[in-house]
Amino acid sequence: MRRSRQRAAGAAPNALERDRYDIVTIAAVADDVPTLKLALELGGSAKNVTSRYDGTALIAAAHLGHDEVTRVLIAAGAPLDHVNNLHWTALIESIVLGDGGKRHTATLKALLDAGASTRLADRQGRTPLQLARGRGYKEMVALLEQAAKR
Repeated sequence: MRRSRQRAAGAAPNALERDRYDIVTIAAVADDVPTLKLALELGGSAKNVTSRYDGTALIAAAHLGHDEVTRVLIAAGAPLDHVNNLHWTALIESIVLGDGGKRHTATLKALLDAGASTRLADRQGRTPLQLARGRGYKEMVALLEQAAKR
C-alpha cells in the first residue's frame, strides 16, 4: 500500500534538496506534525542522514525543542544515538542548543524515555549531565540523574 501511495503522490519521499534536507527533516524543523506524519506514511524515513552536519530529523527536532515531533520520530524508528559531524546526539543538542525551557526539557524527557544514551559525550568529553549542569538547567539535570539510576 505504501508504494502505491508514493506513486499516486508522485513522491520520492527520501529525496534530498540542495542543502541535503529531506521532507521528514524539513517537516521536523518546521514543527509541522501533520506534514511529518504524511511524509512518514508516504515512505519517508526517520533514519535518513541529512544536512551538512550529517544529522537526522531527530537531531534537528531536539535542537529546536520540538517535543511532539521528537516523539513522532522516535515512534517511527529514528536512531536515538546518531552522532553528527559536530559530535552531538539529539540528547546533547536538546541541551547545548536548547534553552532549558519547557519544550527542550520535554524533548530531553522523550529521548530519555525512549532509551537514548546518557553516556555519549561531546567532542570535549562532556556528558549530557555535565552539559546540563554547566548551563544551570535544573530540570534537565534532575531528569538525567534519574535516568542514570535506571
